[in-house]
Amino acid sequence: MLWAAVGVVGLGFLIALEIAARRFGEPGPITDQAREVIFAPKSGTVLYVSMALMMVVLTWRQRFIAVGAAIGIDVIFWLVRWTVGAESMFGNGALWVTLSCAVIAVTRRTGAERVLLLKGVGLALLLVAGRKTGYTWLQITSQTRPMVLDQYVATADHALGNPSWLVGRIVEATGTVGAHVLEYVYIQLPVAAVAVALYQLRHVAVERRFPGHHLVRTFLVIGLLGPAFYMLFPVVGPIFAYGADGGHWAVANLWPDTPPTLSTPHPMPFDGVTPRNCMPSLHTAWATAIFIHSLKGPLALRFAGAFWLIATLGATLGFGYHYGADIIAGVVFTLTIEAALRSLDRGWDRSGIQLVGYGTVVFGALLASYRYLSMEMAEHPWVFGPLLILAMASVLYGYVRTTKGWERKAALAHLPEPRRERQPEPQPELV
Repeated sequence: MLWAAVGVVGLGFLIALEIAARRFGEPGPITDQAREVIFAPKSGTVLYVSMALMMVVLTWRQRFIAVGAAIGIDVIFWLVRWTVGAESMFGNGALWVTLSCAVIAVTRRTGAERVLLLKGVGLALLLVAGRKTGYTWLQITSQTRPMVLDQYVATADHALGNPSWLVGRIVEATGTVGAHVLEYVYIQLPVAAVAVALYQLRHVAVERRFPGHHLVRTFLVIGLLGPAFYMLFPVVGPIFAYGADGGHWAVANLWPDTPPTLSTPHPMPFDGVTPRNCMPSLHTAWATAIFIHSLKGPLALRFAGAFWLIATLGATLGFGYHYGADIIAGVVFTLTIEAALRSLDRGWDRSGIQLVGYGTVVFGALLASYRYLSMEMAEHPWVFGPLLILAMASVLYGYVRTTKGWERKAALAHLPEPRRERQPEPQPELV
């Protein structure tokens, strides 16, 4: 019943986005995904990593068959497109295999096996639909929010030392090699997420059940809730508002060489194309989630999670996509969502409610301070800069302390009960 309810809500959400996108003359997520059954996909990598996520419920023999079928279908599509001179891109085979597994689950499976296979297919399609939904959200933000609040965030960023300008100059100094590495990390974030998720879900095929909490849940919830704040706090980023990419809409061509001068901020108009997708930084939020979940893995996975987080921070700031204030908000956003999902899995208690409530208050206070106290923050950087870092650190400390307490309780609950020494029965006294 729970999965059915989630499916109905998700379908209704996709239909609503489809209708909204068509009002602005753009194809919605359903249309965009349906066309990839035949036409060249936008990202074949996402389709294949989604299929890999679905295959955690299959046996090794079934996995080899699925991969072989996907590659064979892609080869056929490539030959046909090469013959007619159409655009070529791999990925259709992975989508066909995923949809075929859904048909097999309905027609050839029963009971728990059907549910397990449908869950695997659902996770794969949710990852793909989440990406399509994100594109639609970005289009909606650019056309429904003509005014952006970049001047407020840029002013508040003075309290942090204008990190986007600083990291932007560092990335420029590294040349093309550093830029290409950061660009790859930034674009291929879903691949890193699936790598961690595959490690967490590696026992599903044997145990025939999914774990209570894993990275995919956090990833999807971040993508679902984050764009709502794009509508409440529209920001385009320094490379657009203060750089060459903004064209005549930009305040001036300053990024990354010259930090903006301190002046009273105002909402500013911007074009109807650039997404308002900065506050909070969802790339930072997703990279933080990847890092948190990688900590339970082997050493190589932990190093990979740390590298992906650091490189993502370098890319978001160094390419001018985000301000420092966005990064702080993104970290707090992720820790609050992760705490809520873990509490939902283990059962809500006082510590979980307090942590989620505190994270929510801090996140709301950050957004309010960026909007209404930006001048005060810029004029007193040695006061507000440490306060911003301290606010983020306090949520991080609360998360670590609370989750470690949960883990200790779980470990104690699984310990065997201590054996009690059998007391000798009293004997009657001899007379």
